[in-house]
Amino acid sequence: MEMFLTLSGGFAALADWKVLAFMISGFLIGTFFGAMPGLTSVLAIALLLPITYTIDVVPALVMCASIFMAGMYAGSITATTINIPGAPSSMMTAIEGNKLMKKGFGANALGHAALGSMIGGSIGAVLLMAFMPLAAELSLLIRTPGKFSLVLFALVVIVIVDKQNIPKGLAATCLGIMLATVGIDVLQPIPRFNFGTETLVEGIDIMPLVIGAFAVSEVLIQAQNWNSSLEQNLAQVKDVKIRRRDFMPPLSEIREIGLFAYIRSALIGYGIGILPGAGGSMAAFVSYAVARSGSKKAKEYGKGSREGIAAAETANNSMCGGAFVPMLMFGIPGDPTTAIVLGVLVINGLQPGPRLLENQADLLAPMLASLFISALVLIPLTLYLLGPYFVRIVSIPKGLLYSSIAVVALVGSYVATYSTFQMFLALIFGVLAFVMRKQNYSTVSLLLGFILGPDLEQYLRRSLSLNDGNPMVFLTNLDSLFFLGLTVFAIYMILFRKSKALPAPS
Repeated sequence: MEMFLTLSGGFAALADWKVLAFMISGFLIGTFFGAMPGLTSVLAIALLLPITYTIDVVPALVMCASIFMAGMYAGSITATTINIPGAPSSMMTAIEGNKLMKKGFGANALGHAALGSMIGGSIGAVLLMAFMPLAAELSLLIRTPGKFSLVLFALVVIVIVDKQNIPKGLAATCLGIMLATVGIDVLQPIPRFNFGTETLVEGIDIMPLVIGAFAVSEVLIQAQNWNSSLEQNLAQVKDVKIRRRDFMPPLSEIREIGLFAYIRSALIGYGIGILPGAGGSMAAFVSYAVARSGSKKAKEYGKGSREGIAAAETANNSMCGGAFVPMLMFGIPGDPTTAIVLGVLVINGLQPGPRLLENQADLLAPMLASLFISALVLIPLTLYLLGPYFVRIVSIPKGLLYSSIAVVALVGSYVATYSTFQMFLALIFGVLAFVMRKQNYSTVSLLLGFILGPDLEQYLRRSLSLNDGNPMVFLTNLDSLFFLGLTVFAIYMILFRKSKALPAPS
């Protein structure tokens, strides 16, 4: 009952016009960044990270939640219209949506994507609010060795999730862990790896790493890949004429897909969201594969299947709710966006863990409410009101767009701390991330390694110090043994279990 009252207070907080304004503006920003190829909700929150120093924690978290949900949904806009996913999680939507676009059913495809996003996002948010108290209770049962094994499980999944680049994923994760060791030791007040400079005694802040890895590197990538062919490709969007009523899918098509299909995809997305580092791409991929394997119209897949669009979009938006569970309860981000939201929490003095829900639930409740309202109300409302204009977002001159992002990123990194060192650090990390991305090293692995590295170190050292240096403590504690077994299971499922091939986007 107490949790219900707290959540009710979260919805009531959205009635404050200032908080509501932050939620709506965040949703529109997330939609813009999600719909622009090359931009993501991760970049949007990274650019807004310095602003969180100057506003209250509730509006900051509300805005982050609405950006997250909007960015996940908006990737389907360009995936459908020009076959270029605005976000990686919309790759499966591009396979089906653009085929429908070429057949003259583009608005219908966008409508099904929005409906799936609305249903999936709403179910994911409801599951998050329903099971958060249980997750908090269970997290209290995990002791120090178990926490080490949990973080180890998260890092292993992050590394192996890209089967084609495991060595590079491991290298990027290790680099992130190494960067996190700079500064004061996690257990003793002793500086380390500061190279004799006072500026590094306090360690490397998460903000320059986030801005450099996701904003500055993206500008450099886009500058190198600059060409006019994409601009010519986008010209077709200007000729698209869409009426608002075309966005509403017929009830007959919704019945064909079926309520069970929506619920199944939402549960798949939520479950995958809980896995550290999995993200919306995996949720959409798995849900799409499951839907196709059990479909009566499997032959339509790859040729313009509305069922395929519904499966992918329902799952990747439901993932948003699941991704918050490990981040809030254990400080382990479920995906890159929640990794940056974790930075917002830390900046505002909120420490993730089971006590967070107990002591500061009033600060979290508006964020959870924002996640739900963004999915249930703002996705269909904005598509109906602004849908005809969304598809023209991509016609904005890229030179103006990315030069503006570069200025905002560097100025923001300075204004947040008034430190030129932090600004130059963001630039250095941007160049480093640019080189890494060109060589197919994951900057997400770099960031998650940086975030989880200190926890991995302190739980390892505490466990060993409490047990006279005996490593068998990790095999004699049931909670630790459970997560180690889960790690082995994840390795088998991801690396060794065979899966059916899916059609490639054309």
